[in-house]
Amino acid sequence: MKLKHFLAVTPPLLFAASAFSEPIGEVDTAFKLFGPDHKIVVEAFDDPKVAGVTCYVSRSKAGGFTGALGLAEEKSESSIACRQVGPISSTVAIPKSEEVFSENRSILFKKLRIVRMVDPARQVLLYLTYTDKLIDGSPKNSLTAVPLNGAKLQFK
Repeated sequence: MKLKHFLAVTPPLLFAASAFSEPIGEVDTAFKLFGPDHKIVVEAFDDPKVAGVTCYVSRSKAGGFTGALGLAEEKSESSIACRQVGPISSTVAIPKSEEVFSENRSILFKKLRIVRMVDPARQVLLYLTYTDKLIDGSPKNSLTAVPLNGAKLQFK
């Protein structure tokens, strides 16, 4: 009975993390005879606390049967580019470091994370993407910077 409950609850939880991203496009990287092809997908997400900043993340997406069922463990490779897309502002104080986005990369224990960091001396927001795993994370990462261009934000 517990296994049935776990299987019924898990799929919605897996997709809940990606609810804040918007698909932009994708390209096939490897043909799969059965199931979808392997792909690189590009998604956009707006910083939830800093208006006027959008981040674009590219990442691999496994195909085949396991990829179609959401059971494949995705690779720990991603890239990020964040840009000012409007006036930068915030109604709350911004922490020096805060996770702003996460997405499951396997059925259990592996996540793609994006952390916003603040460099107040240089008036820059930094966005770092990396993948962690319960036992063994990956050192692969990508970093981008968004200058505040005179925007007055409060930092914690």
